[in-house]
Amino acid sequence: MSATERDEATPRAVFAVPMRDLLAACAAADAISTPPRVPDRETVQRERHREAA
Repeated sequence: MSATERDEATPRAVFAVPMRDLLAACAAADAISTPPRVPDRETVQRERHREAA
């Protein structure tokens, strides 16, 4: 038996991942790997002004 015949005779397992699971995994990885954003200066100043009033 040649190598190509042997490869063709061997059944191959096919694994499928639902698109929903794939997208959820990508979103989770993105959320974990993205550092928190620095607050905008204008937003922080408005909040401090409201607290003082």
